Amino acid sequence: MADSKPNRDFDPADENADAQLDALAEGVAEYDDPVAELEGRIAALEAEKNEIRDRLMRALADAENTRKRAEKDRRDAQLYGGSKLARDMLPVYDNLSRALGAATDETRAAAAGLVDGVELTLRELTNILGKHGVSRVAPAVGDTFDPHQHQAMFEAPVPNFKAGQIIQVMADGFVLHDQLLRPAQVGVSSSPAN
Repeated sequence: MADSKPNRDFDPADENADAQLDALAEGVAEYDDPVAELEGRIAALEAEKNEIRDRLMRALADAENTRKRAEKDRRDAQLYGGSKLARDMLPVYDNLSRALGAATDETRAAAAGLVDGVELTLRELTNILGKHGVSRVAPAVGDTFDPHQHQAMFEAPVPNFKAGQIIQVMADGFVLHDQLLRPAQVGVSSSPAN
């Protein structure tokens, strides 16, 4: 019976050459299955590693996106968090402006202290709004209508005005940083009547 270990020094001239060949073939067969099994396990482990790596990369990307979204939300809250309060304060600004607009020279002479108080209050409100990033959009008569900053309250044909020009300003608009809080309310000229 041949030795179970393959003979590394195979000699074809040897009289036991056939037995040696059989032993070599048997030894190769013993090692062939484990090699294939190891290669299969290696391939499976590689696939599992790639899947885990893919899942890890996706989780890292999700975490980074969540971090960026939270940072953006924090910045937006810091910049625009007071927009509701600012929007609620705009009617106060409008009423103070109307009160000053309604004051005639006669009223100013009779109640100078009251008119000065309203002016100071309006100025202080404007300063506070400005300190928090709120600024006025104050179009003038004759300016071109901009739908991104103005709201057309009416349209009328007016001589000496081109179509799309502002003919009346009813209320100023306001922006908070770059976000429109309220558009300016204006009247717009349509093409002049013939």
